[in-house]
Amino acid sequence: MSIDSKFLRADELGIRLEIVNGLAIWEAQPLYRHQKHVERIAQTIEPAVGSAACDCVHALDVYIQFPNGLKRPDISIFCREPADEEQDSALTLIPEAVVEVVSPNYEAKDLEIGPPFYLSQGVKDVIVFDPRTLLVLHVRQGGATRSVAPQQITLACGCGLSI
Repeated sequence: MSIDSKFLRADELGIRLEIVNGLAIWEAQPLYRHQKHVERIAQTIEPAVGSAACDCVHALDVYIQFPNGLKRPDISIFCREPADEEQDSALTLIPEAVVEVVSPNYEAKDLEIGPPFYLSQGVKDVIVFDPRTLLVLHVRQGGATRSVAPQQITLACGCGLSI
């Protein structure tokens, strides 16, 4: 599955298309308040104190080609820059972590569908933030924790972020 013209045309119409285990999911483009939260969180991403193994490179709202789907996480966190030859197409480098900010009416996509999919594809940390309720859901293999923002989170890769 690669980004073909229908995905690009959907983007032109203000629609995001994702595919999760063969299921197509349509979503309206994020609005200003949503993007403010994404930017705020992204600005806090940095190596955790005493951790130098990960460069904590992040990308906002880019297509990631997973083995079983195509997603556009709000924030994808990598330990290295994606290869130059893939920077003009969907990235195939699996993120170490993803952060999703919940938009109204898309709670199921971000809270129920996304986390198990990401974990099944090799993502180590999935963070979901709902700005309306301040819920912070942190999902890893073996369990999930629910807390209330603000939170400082240290990821398995050695990066830290604030929600």
